[in-house]
Amino acid sequence: MTKHIYIYSPSGAVRDKAAFRRGIKRLKALGHEVEVDRDALSSHMRFAGDDDTRLAAIARAAASGADVALISRGGYGLTRILDRIDYPAVAKAIEGGTEFVGISDFTAFQLALLAKTGSISWAGPALCEGFGAEPEPDDIMEDCFNDLLLGQGEGAGWRLPARLEDFKLGNAQLWGGNLSVLVSLIGTPYFPKIKGGILFLEDVAEPPYRVERMLSQLLHAGIFAKQKAILMGQFTDYKLTPHDKGFKLKTVFDWLQSQIAAPVLSNLPYGHVQTKVMLPVGAKVDLVVQGRDALMAWGHI
Repeated sequence: MTKHIYIYSPSGAVRDKAAFRRGIKRLKALGHEVEVDRDALSSHMRFAGDDDTRLAAIARAAASGADVALISRGGYGLTRILDRIDYPAVAKAIEGGTEFVGISDFTAFQLALLAKTGSISWAGPALCEGFGAEPEPDDIMEDCFNDLLLGQGEGAGWRLPARLEDFKLGNAQLWGGNLSVLVSLIGTPYFPKIKGGILFLEDVAEPPYRVERMLSQLLHAGIFAKQKAILMGQFTDYKLTPHDKGFKLKTVFDWLQSQIAAPVLSNLPYGHVQTKVMLPVGAKVDLVVQGRDALMAWGHI
């Protein structure tokens, strides 16, 4: 099963060249043809090349004919060029069979693409943090990525922290991604107007009080009230301080649940962690909860 994977850098500059090389080596060891964009290792200030360079890289990824267009890393850079991306060209590439995969800053691209064209992309790994991980990539992440390549990925299941009352939600549009990036798009043409959806969120290096502040913005903007469920992924690499005095992530999640009618489910295996599933941003999904078991299914896409 050889697949064509195109590596490009639409956001931050690649600083960890060793992880970049490990990621490419790993994908090749899995039997794939890896094509690296000519500017994948470009650097301009904190970015992977200036704005024009990164826009051209996105255009080349869309024109590559690859099975997967995989970002090298996240960081920051996409929100400043959202008004210049050729979304119809990306949508055409997706119709032709190219799957766009990424995480973190890539949320901006994914939500803008969804808002502008309705096209589905995949929240998943990036090259460096996923396939370039040491000592080796996570098995579950690789299996989920492999399922995408084979067209077999049809859902994701996980264990909830506590038992909930059983319920089932059907035919709801899945959307979301990095909380900080998502909140930055509110009020712009790049924020999808989704009603009756399932919103998933994750973040990194954001302590609980800042997570709650961003969730408050979504709450007061009326966005949570329009959703059928909220899925909390992994919130990692933050530090509590003595000042918090017991104010933690569970406090935040419990508070949010007290404010909205939609169920808030945590522990979704997605975020800035090695063990993560792949999620189809924009796809219609079913969500089933039985006790502590949650299953989200989207069938064949």
